[in-house]
Amino acid sequence: MDTLHRVLDFCIRHQTVLSYSIVSLMTAAIEYIFLAVVFKCPCNSGNMLYGSVFLIVPAFILFLLGYMMNPRMWHLLTGICTPEKSCSCRPWGTCAGCFCVLLQVTARAVVAPLTWLAVALLRARFYECMASGSSLIKNLMCKDKGSECHEMLVKIPCDEKLSEKISSEFLSLQAQSQLIGWFLITAIMASALIAKCIRRCCSPFSYLQLKFWKAYSKKECELFEAKAKEHASKLSERNVNCFFEATNPAPFQTPSNEDWRKISFLYTFNSQEQHYSMLHKYINTNRGSNVRLGKEDQNPTGLGFVNETIASQSGF
Repeated sequence: MDTLHRVLDFCIRHQTVLSYSIVSLMTAAIEYIFLAVVFKCPCNSGNMLYGSVFLIVPAFILFLLGYMMNPRMWHLLTGICTPEKSCSCRPWGTCAGCFCVLLQVTARAVVAPLTWLAVALLRARFYECMASGSSLIKNLMCKDKGSECHEMLVKIPCDEKLSEKISSEFLSLQAQSQLIGWFLITAIMASALIAKCIRRCCSPFSYLQLKFWKAYSKKECELFEAKAKEHASKLSERNVNCFFEATNPAPFQTPSNEDWRKISFLYTFNSQEQHYSMLHKYINTNRGSNVRLGKEDQNPTGLGFVNETIASQSGF
């Protein structure tokens, strides 16, 4: 049991890294299946198009899925174009905040597509097919070698021995692909490290307060979901009973639309008011009766430090 608790604690503390690792492994597995079962380079003039589609299109689909699967994207967009909130341009601060949220969502969404590109480039089959049909590669590798070289180049994906005859003075197509793949991985890791350093340096929290906010946000979300389910269950039970028993409904307290709206903003930490979420702010200000949500409150993020982000990113 002690070992199990240690494993669970490790998973909880590193859930962001583990989730990224799982996504990357699943993406690599899907790429392997595509390569083994679906991909068959035509080895003719259509190599460029065929290879490009298999290299780029799945990555783009994974990128779109990353947006669709991220709840913060829908938290940001829900109700943004209601009649009360026109879709017209908003104050610069709010637009900048929306951009920061989209930037964070994008950072999560690119994990799978970048994994696809990196793994595909290291395995080299997609790039080899694509590059063998590229006019640029033909001009480089078949310079002053005649049309026979061009014909041999497009057949390289189907016959590896042809590569030795053509690429004696240049890197082979597989070597080119693998080099690009390692450069891509290096760029990704360097960018991730720089971004994390900047976020840490710009954080309005101390290290221990940041850990407390993460713990608070996670617990608040768990309790809110449990209480919401319990409240919804009681309300639905009352309504069903009144329908079948033909009785008048008993009074039942439920938050108003305005109450829901006030706690639904993505919260920005304010060092002058020590609140850890919009719900915390709402409760501490006379249940929201004295709250006037200004631009700084309605801004979906301030320097990108939204309570949802803190709660969900244990590796922050």
